[in-house]
Amino acid sequence: MQNNVRILFFASLREAVGFSEMHFPLTEPCSAKELQIAITKLDKLDKADIANRDLLVAINQQLASWDSQVTPGDEIAFFPPVTGG
Repeated sequence: MQNNVRILFFASLREAVGFSEMHFPLTEPCSAKELQIAITKLDKLDKADIANRDLLVAINQQLASWDSQVTPGDEIAFFPPVTGG
């Protein structure tokens, strides 16, 4: 089992972060919200203000709620809400 998760950033969030993906060590399950909070503490993400953005989350390419469980080996995507007309 992998001991990390692949995290993808999309749209304006990707621009704020400065890269489109990263790997984050994860040895035990946590909620998507707990993962979001954990990555906000990384120096390379401090200017992106991830914790205070209105974001959606997907786990393994399925839209998820913030209390959904993330496990090692999962792919997590954070992205801003999409609007259209």
